[in-house]
Amino acid sequence: MSGKVRGLFLDRDGVINEEIGYLSRPEEVRFVPGIFSLCRTAQQLGYRLMVVTNQAGIARGYYSEEDFAQLMLWMRERFTEQGIVLDAVYHCPYHPEHGLGEYRREHEDRKPGIGMLLRGQREFGLELAECVLVGDRCSDILAAHRAGLAKAFLVQGTEEADACMGEHTPVQGLSEVEEWLRQRG
Repeated sequence: MSGKVRGLFLDRDGVINEEIGYLSRPEEVRFVPGIFSLCRTAQQLGYRLMVVTNQAGIARGYYSEEDFAQLMLWMRERFTEQGIVLDAVYHCPYHPEHGLGEYRREHEDRKPGIGMLLRGQREFGLELAECVLVGDRCSDILAAHRAGLAKAFLVQGTEEADACMGEHTPVQGLSEVEEWLRQRG
């Protein structure tokens, strides 16, 4: 792979954990089948693993940034137990319409903005054209397209694949992404 640093960007809700709407407590977490295997394979292939998640629940006042940080600490511990290191967790706590107070605004990090992807690029020296994103919403796919990522996968179930702009591959499960990574090497 000629020394280029690759990253696997993962949306959280609907990709890492089952989508329940405004997840904020460990007891609510149900990991998506295959997430640990996918991450382990990606890590073995040299990918940096990064979570990129819009968190409108913070913007709406449903939970705080500290609540989010504590939940992500708990989730990262579950990954560590599986022998997986999440290199970074990026989140966007803003929403342009439903945010309260300081959280009501546009922000480059809010997907389909590419701010979180660019942070990963800067912090880890990623070659974005070698990176992959797995999401469950059209905003994930559009962010990947705008950032020039090599590949974007849309996990089926939350939004219809034909509604998304930008090239992407719809998948029924994470094992399909894992197989693609293995074939790519």
